[in-house]
Amino acid sequence: MSGTNGQPVLPIWPEGASLEYQAARAQLARAERALRDHVEAVAAARRALPPGPVLRDYELAEDGLDGPVRTPLRELFGEHDTLLVYHLMFHPDHDEACPMCSTWVDALRGVAVHLARHTSFVVIAKAPLDKLRAWADRRGWDGLRILSSHGTTFNADLNAERRDGNQRPMVSVLRAEGDAVRHFYSQPANHFDGAERGLDLLNPVWNVLDMLPGGRGDWYADNDYVPEGGGVRATASA
Repeated sequence: MSGTNGQPVLPIWPEGASLEYQAARAQLARAERALRDHVEAVAAARRALPPGPVLRDYELAEDGLDGPVRTPLRELFGEHDTLLVYHLMFHPDHDEACPMCSTWVDALRGVAVHLARHTSFVVIAKAPLDKLRAWADRRGWDGLRILSSHGTTFNADLNAERRDGNQRPMVSVLRAEGDAVRHFYSQPANHFDGAERGLDLLNPVWNVLDMLPGGRGDWYADNDYVPEGGGVRATASA
């Protein structure tokens, strides 16, 4: 049997696999290929969205060379015409960010150097800058541009904040058009109908767990493993 490139197709199981296993794995492979095609179709539909609304040019707080500064939203694009925003769920009254949100930022930090070739990327939270800075230091988020929207309507205007003031985990893609900033796309952690797993594709943790025999189960991230003042540390299994 040959693949689409004319090359022979190698089995995706080792020697000794039963005929029952081979048949089930081949059926799964067809489903995995169909899933890939559907993901590509959804991505094409996303790219074809009509223009979103023009946003206000909010001024967000971040660390400067000589202390905190206010940076206009438009300036965050740098040399790119797009800006990827992770809306970190961090209420101003709390001392820690949402643990699940933080795992997403952990994941995005790992590929930030590659994202930088295509888009600017920032993390924005409603918590005051001092709390946000302390949390970023504790998580080890060096190299990421972290900003506070405290005192602005940025979160509420983009629906990254609920009416009761609670924060909403979400990613947004913004586009620069001259001096203006236009909204392109947002996706919260929950789908429009309330179903969970709206951001799964952005985090390898879930995708890897789905490959394991036990699946993801009911695991939920927590902040207990983050050392004080140290950042996230990986441990190797024996």
